[in-house]
Amino acid sequence: MAGLTILDASVLIAYFGAGDAHTEHAVGLLERADDLAVSTITLAEVLVGATRSGRARELLEALADMEVEEARLGPNAAEALAQLRIATGLRLPDCCVLLAADATNATAVATFDDRLAKAAEQKGYAAASGLPD
Repeated sequence: MAGLTILDASVLIAYFGAGDAHTEHAVGLLERADDLAVSTITLAEVLVGATRSGRARELLEALADMEVEEARLGPNAAEALAQLRIATGLRLPDCCVLLAADATNATAVATFDDRLAKAAEQKGYAAASGLPD
């Protein structure tokens, strides 16, 4: 995938989750991507499990090694998220992924969530799922 790809928590959780049903697909997806970013909220979502198990620093270092950038949502994020929530019907964490794509001029959204992928495509982003058809 050319350009910047915004990562959903589902992809990162699968990538770092040994034995996750989507791990193989997440690895392939991330290997094909050029530039990677994750919204601040998505990063926090992924960090919950790592923090609980005492591995937050390890996860952050792995993301830094992969050159995954943190995409901040901007000063008007609350209003933009509310508008996205109303327009798409998605949960707020998924809206954070779309807002991060908007804020960074991303070209793609990587997710294993069908509803988020569809919403990303409707907004003009390539939606990379990495899952076989």
